[in-house]
Amino acid sequence: MKSTATITDLQGEAPALVRQVEREGVLNITRHGRTVAFMVSREIMEGILETVDLQQNKELMRLVDQDKSGKVKYSPLTDEDEN
Repeated sequence: MKSTATITDLQGEAPALVRQVEREGVLNITRHGRTVAFMVSREIMEGILETVDLQQNKELMRLVDQDKSGKVKYSPLTDEDEN
């Protein structure tokens, strides 16, 4: 199916476009050939909200930054660590 719909399409085909978004995840909405909005599935939106929530955790972001800069030292897990 198409990944872009116009405002006019949305007005006339909303139920079908919602079903498409549920299946495919994202639909660009355009006006005069320019993207003005996105319709996203519940699954995608939940993922976005979870990511935003994690990014607000300052301690987690500090650890991510340390990892990216190579300051985190990893050690192998033993069988005892997995239990």
